[in-house]
Amino acid sequence: MADGGGSGEAAAARASPAPVPGLNPTLGWRERLRAGLAGTGASVWLVAGLGLLYALRIPLRLCENLAAVTVFLNSLTPKFYVALTGTSSLISGLIFVFEWWYFHKHGTSFIEQVSVSHLQPLMGGTESSISEPGSPSRNRESETSRQNLSECKVWRNPLNLFRGAEYRRYTWVTGKEPLTYYDMNLSAQDHQTFFTCDTDFLRPSDTVMQKAWRERNPPARIKAAYQALELNNDCATAYVLLAEEEATTIVDAEKLFKQALKAGETIYRQSQQCQHQSPQHEAQLRRDTNVLVYIKRRLAMCARKLGRIREAVKIMRDLMKEFPPLTMLNIHENLLESLLELQAYADVQAVLAKYDDISLPKSAAICYTAALLKTRTVSEKFSPETASRRGLSTAEINAVEAIHRAVEFNPHVPKYLLEMKSLILPPEHILKRGDSEAIAYAFFHLQHWKRIEGALNLLQCTWEGTFRMIPHPLEKGHLFYPYPSCTEMADRELLPTFHHVSVYPKKELPLFIHFTAGFCSSTAMIAILTHQFPEIMGIFAKAVLGLWRPQPWASSGFEENTQDLKSEDLGLSSG
Repeated sequence: MADGGGSGEAAAARASPAPVPGLNPTLGWRERLRAGLAGTGASVWLVAGLGLLYALRIPLRLCENLAAVTVFLNSLTPKFYVALTGTSSLISGLIFVFEWWYFHKHGTSFIEQVSVSHLQPLMGGTESSISEPGSPSRNRESETSRQNLSECKVWRNPLNLFRGAEYRRYTWVTGKEPLTYYDMNLSAQDHQTFFTCDTDFLRPSDTVMQKAWRERNPPARIKAAYQALELNNDCATAYVLLAEEEATTIVDAEKLFKQALKAGETIYRQSQQCQHQSPQHEAQLRRDTNVLVYIKRRLAMCARKLGRIREAVKIMRDLMKEFPPLTMLNIHENLLESLLELQAYADVQAVLAKYDDISLPKSAAICYTAALLKTRTVSEKFSPETASRRGLSTAEINAVEAIHRAVEFNPHVPKYLLEMKSLILPPEHILKRGDSEAIAYAFFHLQHWKRIEGALNLLQCTWEGTFRMIPHPLEKGHLFYPYPSCTEMADRELLPTFHHVSVYPKKELPLFIHFTAGFCSSTAMIAILTHQFPEIMGIFAKAVLGLWRPQPWASSGFEENTQDLKSEDLGLSSG
């Protein structure tokens, strides 16, 4: 059977015609014609066009028409040139303002984007569209896209705030929405992953909550949570939803989470007893485990916000011991922040020794906390003048290298720590090495840097030195992989529109912004000079026109016209 199948495939391969190199048999005649025209090159068509124009110069009477245009331009008054240059300056100024606004909002030039998307296919940019599926170029493009997708993976913010008690209160005070639709949609997907499973139909309350997590309208979700509690007063996920979205204070949220903890522990013990009965019961145990861990973690965050920091640290340590496989929740970042608040720097170093490992994913919290601990040992006596005279000590070198390492991982953080940019509420999801992660880190850790005397001073003196070690961060890094090029677009989706997204590396202004700015300035200057000095500008314009005015012997028709003009002038003068 196998041999027969193989021989059949070989016969079919011999019978099928060989594909023509460079052409895709599935393309239509228009695509093939366009690809052929693009392959011949634009230079051939340019030479052919110039030759045709030269051959038709006498039938088209080009010299006569050029002379007529010259006479027309000589007859124009300075007012016309003032109006022409003023209108050109106004139009180019409007284009410049629009390009500047579009570049700062979307990070690209509108004219370049339209040119690439609409004009490039017409001018022969069909190479990527006609490349073979297995060609090296197509493989490189697919590898690049996969790398960008992995680099731009969005993570749940381990220190995300409460929607009802914090985000919504911000909206009441400022009238601004701190969360984007994309961010909230990701949270809805997380809730469905953590709090639902295939056995929800066995419990009516879980069925209602499964629909509640999919609702977009907050009042509809809250209403569904109350319906689930009417069906089952021990529905833990219903209490979780009410604590997250209905509670307007941290105290109210903590009360609801305690009720959720009581119900969640009961359900978790029941699931443990039935976990080996079927795969469905194992899935139910995983869901109940996620619910219990989420509740305990939020209770720890409530205790941290209410000032009971040691209680919060104990809950987090117990969670990490009881559920070690759930490291993807990054509970250690919550623990690091609480230990820094206690100023327990030895315990912070112990946590970093475990999680700041080369085999584990890094984060801004880990890199900058490690830099903070090394900065703490030298920042109090550090002085730039003294260091420039005697040089850096070993401890200072270690601190500077730690700062450089942290800045290379996320270069957006120092501007927030040094208060060069204003902070906003952190989003519910962050992009590692992006502006969203920098906001989330600085929002909670700025106070810890301020508490250590001289830490921000040392950071201010040394953080920009990182960029000398990585002159081309998108191509090659120093201690980490090259900086991903897709962070700007992802951060624009995660952060609200009223926030000015930090971009690294700094993008150069597009060519069309420079062109429109120069054209607007030059035409405005010409309009002003023409209005103020019409005689001088008129002489200058005639001199410029005289440089390319055709000679009288260029054509016979031009000689006849000049002779007619001279005779008429003589007749008028004699009369």
